[in-house]
Amino acid sequence: MDEYMGDFIFDTFQPFHFYFNEDVDYKIPEPGMKDKYTDYIESLPLANTPEVFGLHPNAEIGYYTAAARDIWTHLIELQPQTGDSGGGISRDDFIDKVANGILGKLPPEYDMDIIRKNFGIQISPTTVVLLQELERFNRLIKKMRTSLSTLRRALAGEVGMSNELEDIARCLFNGQIPSGWRRLAPDTLKNLGNWILHFNDRLNQYNVWVNEAEPNVMWLSGLHIPESYLTALVQATCRKNSWPLDKSTLYTTVTDYAEADDVTERAHQGCFVSGLYLEGAGWDREKGHLVKQKPKQLVQDLPILKVIPIEAHRLKLQNTFRTPVYVTSARRNAMGVGLVFEADLSTTEHLSHWVLQGVCLTLNTD
Repeated sequence: MDEYMGDFIFDTFQPFHFYFNEDVDYKIPEPGMKDKYTDYIESLPLANTPEVFGLHPNAEIGYYTAAARDIWTHLIELQPQTGDSGGGISRDDFIDKVANGILGKLPPEYDMDIIRKNFGIQISPTTVVLLQELERFNRLIKKMRTSLSTLRRALAGEVGMSNELEDIARCLFNGQIPSGWRRLAPDTLKNLGNWILHFNDRLNQYNVWVNEAEPNVMWLSGLHIPESYLTALVQATCRKNSWPLDKSTLYTTVTDYAEADDVTERAHQGCFVSGLYLEGAGWDREKGHLVKQKPKQLVQDLPILKVIPIEAHRLKLQNTFRTPVYVTSARRNAMGVGLVFEADLSTTEHLSHWVLQGVCLTLNTD
């Protein structure tokens, strides 16, 4: 709101134009009677383009894409939940096949006692984060295995079908994530198929972390609570350098590495982060700063980001846009849930330009 309702509105020497072109001019009219204001309002067009609000034209594409996705989701939920699925197979057989396929891909739960024993007594803050992540992942695996096994028995008529099992069956039939699983997993807007792929990628990162070492490049989207890893990173650096924890913060810089495989060793200070997606702007890899989005390109992969803990009083930023990083494209709710941290992205434009463009980073694509 500060960008829309700043002191510039009351500048009498240089009237402010919110937006203008050859067809329309959005400005505050000169003082006068009520009819003068109403006539001016009536002269404005009924439909506005995204540029009127400072947004990129791509924002309109994103809006209609989200609207179409919502309509499609509602249509799927309204389809008949009985009878054949269309391929000569009954609904129950289709659900049983999907449930059996997911069960076959579920890994065994991690043995936390053995893992703790292997790490020993002296563990780092990031190792504590790993142990917490594995405990949450174990709860998700257990919930999935138990619910799917019970569902298959219910479909076979061995046990009764509860409301929870009905919800799981409906979600498997519609290609959605059951609500019981969603509560134990990171926030996501993915459908069931893409979520299972995301689940397997999380498993692979945990296995590397447990069996080999902490990854050279951390995939933040694979963590249940990604901000806990960044906090642990600051804690570890403060212990090493004897910095006060409450006076330390994070600084980020975009590297020249395009993929995680390009990084051959861990950062000497801080960590490398992958899996960030830029919305509302583009990134010029040669010049290393934010640029205007290309037409019809709503999301762009950001190169590997380096996160560096630093003492707050030493951090002096210029020509840098503090870009919010969210878990999903839904960004955050009124309570601020969904915001992970803020990344520092170089810019040659005024910061207000990117604020009005709605620039942000997300950890997941839809």
